[in-house]
Amino acid sequence: MADEMPDKEQQPQDATNNEPDDQEDENHSEKRMPFLEHLEELRWCLIKSISAIVLFAIASWFFREKVIDLLMGLNPDPNAKLHFLRPMDALIVQLKISLSLGLILGLPVIIQQIWSFIAPGLLPHEKKYLPAVIFFTILCFVAGASFAYFLIIPFALDFLAHFAGDDLVATWTIDGFLAFVTQLILGFGVVFEMPMLAFVLSWIGIVDDHFLRKYRAYGITSIFVVAALLTPPEPMTQIMLALPLISLYEVSILVAGMVRKRKEKRAEEEDEDYEN
Repeated sequence: MADEMPDKEQQPQDATNNEPDDQEDENHSEKRMPFLEHLEELRWCLIKSISAIVLFAIASWFFREKVIDLLMGLNPDPNAKLHFLRPMDALIVQLKISLSLGLILGLPVIIQQIWSFIAPGLLPHEKKYLPAVIFFTILCFVAGASFAYFLIIPFALDFLAHFAGDDLVATWTIDGFLAFVTQLILGFGVVFEMPMLAFVLSWIGIVDDHFLRKYRAYGITSIFVVAALLTPPEPMTQIMLALPLISLYEVSILVAGMVRKRKEKRAEEEDEDYEN
């Protein structure tokens, strides 16, 4: 009997010792599940975005020639013929055009997926602004692409075509010409999102207008670096991209200031409601 007593006493101890382990497993599962759910949601957002780009790229393949003719109309010499140097260049150019169109046409889906991933972490009064944010994000991209197509590219091509003088003849390849044009269109479309980026960062409290004013010199330096990365290696096009970006930086300061004032006003209203 004496030998059996420790076993009986030990059983509750073993049970109690196992309870913390079970609780730790449950707590670990509770902590791990939200993270896994976020990863799953992110995976589906990426799949839907990539699927939209691929589907629009496939659809764009059927009217790629019209788009190429539209881009070729930007050539300052309409009678000039573009050449390709390798047998696969013509096919590769058409694939690139289709993929670029797929990216542009799929932009609404991509933006919607980005915001649908962010939306669960927003407050109810913040979610009502999502349709307007998506609309203005698309509008900023279209404005940047249009600015490049109608103003920047014709001027840049005319300047570069006549920069060499009469002694040299410009013989452009179709690959280089269309790469130059599409890169500027996409680049300007992306960088014109700067006010929306400032709006979002101010909205979630990462930056404000005081921060942007304080680091204006660093921001302008970064703008010239980004312009050099997004444009072909010609100083003229880099400057032509950097100047609108500097203007957009100033607009971003105004946008961030509006967001800050709106947040301060809302905080005051909440304090008054709490006091009442």
